[in-house]
Amino acid sequence: MDLHAIQQALREQGIDGWLFYDHHHRDEIAYSILGLPELHVTRRWFYLIPAAGEPVKLNHRVEPRHLGTLAGAQQHYGGWRELHEKLAAMLRPYRRVAMQYSPNNDIMSVSLVDGGTLELIRSFGVEVVSSADLVSRF
Repeated sequence: MDLHAIQQALREQGIDGWLFYDHHHRDEIAYSILGLPELHVTRRWFYLIPAAGEPVKLNHRVEPRHLGTLAGAQQHYGGWRELHEKLAAMLRPYRRVAMQYSPNNDIMSVSLVDGGTLELIRSFGVEVVSSADLVSRF
């Protein structure tokens, strides 16, 4: 993963960050772009690359090392309430984040984030934009 290039692309597109998310290995794009090995994933994980600054990793305490190869500050959660609290705090500084999402599912191969997760991110006051251009670049 070329962190500097991704952050430069985010700034060029006026996006505050790129939020990667996976559960049960559903997002092959994330694994490819981040250079993650194939993992046995039973809990949700999030990885935020901000347009500037240090990335943040958030994963469950049961799978504490799953994002260990990635740069950034590590956080862990236990239950869903703690997940929501930590995710909200992680996203608080940001207004717009890209995710593997496509409005109206127009680009099906990129539209991998489930509706409930989109609702959760939006409930924090964050606008979710499509990562399609970023995915094609990286």
